[in-house]
Amino acid sequence: MTQHIPDTHTLRARQGLLQGLEDDRSSVRLRAALAVGTNPDPQFIDTFIDKLIERCAVEPDFSVRETLTWALTRHPASLTVPVLVREVRSQCAQARGQALHTLSKIGDRRAWPAITRALLADADDEVARSAWRAAVVLVPEGEEGELAAVLSTQFGRGDRQTHLSLSRALVALGDVISPVLRAATTDPDPGVRAHALATERLSRDPDAGFEFAIEEAKRVVALGGAGTEGR
Repeated sequence: MTQHIPDTHTLRARQGLLQGLEDDRSSVRLRAALAVGTNPDPQFIDTFIDKLIERCAVEPDFSVRETLTWALTRHPASLTVPVLVREVRSQCAQARGQALHTLSKIGDRRAWPAITRALLADADDEVARSAWRAAVVLVPEGEEGELAAVLSTQFGRGDRQTHLSLSRALVALGDVISPVLRAATTDPDPGVRAHALATERLSRDPDAGFEFAIEEAKRVVALGGAGTEGR
């Protein structure tokens, strides 16, 4: 079988896209990422996957990062997932976080073993938040309770946005979170108790504002309440 040799025009177009992904202008990088995702080129698929993932680790612009992730989802999961799984072990926090974010968008459960306890408790809040979201998407059926128990160890961590991310991840797991919430509402740490109570309120009424839930939970804790309503 004769191997197809790319013509000069194709090679130049490929080189132009690769250079575009490195351009100093975010608008050029965005257009290049859009082009790569819009028309994935089977002749250069490995090259572009590697370049997209490499760029994710250093891209400063949020919109461009999101487009890089989108472009990766346009390529076969059988090729992207193994590379992303390697990337979640990177020493670079942004590389870990963006790889986790992309895995959550792809949703291929073959990536589940890469979601380790270390990532779920990553020292970098953004990485941890990405790991929580990815874990909820990728967790195999029947393992949600174990995941909830691991996530509950992060109650009280970080700022308000981090609290909300963890609460949303737990609520997405469904009824299996009830035991870990009950346990956390009796934790010696008032921050943990308040976060657990706010998560419980959010689970009962997802439309309720988290700000209200957390302030109400703090009030309950300050008044000496540690349990849930009706218990």
